[in-house]
Amino acid sequence: MDQNAQAPISRFPVPALADMPDDLRERLLAVQEKSGFIPNVFLVLAHRPEEFRAFMAYHDALMDKPGNLSKAEREMIVVATSNLNQCQYCVVAHGAILRIRAKNPLIADQVAINYRKADITDRQKAMLDFAVKVAFEAHRVNDEDFATLARHGFDQEDIWDIAAIAAFFGMSNRLANVTSMRPNDEFYRLGR
Repeated sequence: MDQNAQAPISRFPVPALADMPDDLRERLLAVQEKSGFIPNVFLVLAHRPEEFRAFMAYHDALMDKPGNLSKAEREMIVVATSNLNQCQYCVVAHGAILRIRAKNPLIADQVAINYRKADITDRQKAMLDFAVKVAFEAHRVNDEDFATLARHGFDQEDIWDIAAIAAFFGMSNRLANVTSMRPNDEFYRLGR
């Protein structure tokens, strides 16, 4: 048996699928049907069903919406800021999603390690510079940041999206670290 399979996925109780409210169980089973496994984040957050619903509603509103940011760029924000927050779960899980959405097996590792040296566009580097500033120095965001992003083709709605994703995943990173959320082994292989 894999040594990781024996490690707990959370410091908190993880409810059995059968004991979850119907809407949570249905969502988890739909994810399992699509991906072949249930990401541990769903299982860990199911400990608090009301918060799970709110968390996932905001996640989906940020990450699945149409707009000028591609789905891969949204994942880049998560990977870059999660790495700096030392969130193993989010770097591994969202790194897998980034590899798939970008159709690039190298991009997630590059962005996680040092996005400034990654094979991404100057526009994407400006986006990540801003996301990192929001994640760690939001009090220093100023009009020049907006002007820089505008020069790279981002409008105000895009800037809101970048900021909201960085802020939301700051919370997510902290919860994942406190719960000691373990990434699923499946994530390591996806998109490679």
